[in-house]
Amino acid sequence: MELKVETPQDGWAVEALYDLSFAPGRTALSSYRLRDGVPPVPELSLVAVDDAGNVGGAIRYWPVRVGAHEALLLGPVAVHPTRQGEGLGGALVRDSLARAEALGWTRVLLVGDAPYYSKFGFRELSGVIMPPPTNPRRVLGLWDWDGVRGEVTSLKTAPTDSI
Repeated sequence: MELKVETPQDGWAVEALYDLSFAPGRTALSSYRLRDGVPPVPELSLVAVDDAGNVGGAIRYWPVRVGAHEALLLGPVAVHPTRQGEGLGGALVRDSLARAEALGWTRVLLVGDAPYYSKFGFRELSGVIMPPPTNPRRVLGLWDWDGVRGEVTSLKTAPTDSI
């Protein structure tokens, strides 16, 4: 599998993968409200493709604001059921985080399982409030969250000031 930046031509396959991987109604989740009307960060939206061009995994990131600070919202990340257990999800997370860091991003946020994401350095955040209904114990962050508090809100345009 090759990891590459998602192209517009990959979009339908990525959406089909997300539909397959997540329960019906996934777009009603609080994270999706933050994504509504906001394009994903193109340099960090990756797909894993095989030699035939089939999408076996995908990850996307979205710009958000937490209080007065900008951050990345990681997700969704999905791996096709026939490719699970190969380490593809971990590869997508590690590669995309390295790209985010190289681009100068200083904080990443997600809603997920701490036991899985802690192996990448994510930890539970306190004082960071996702739109309801989100279990606060599933709000995780990576890198510089010292002093960052507040509600997570949508960033309708890509950030242009300091990251």
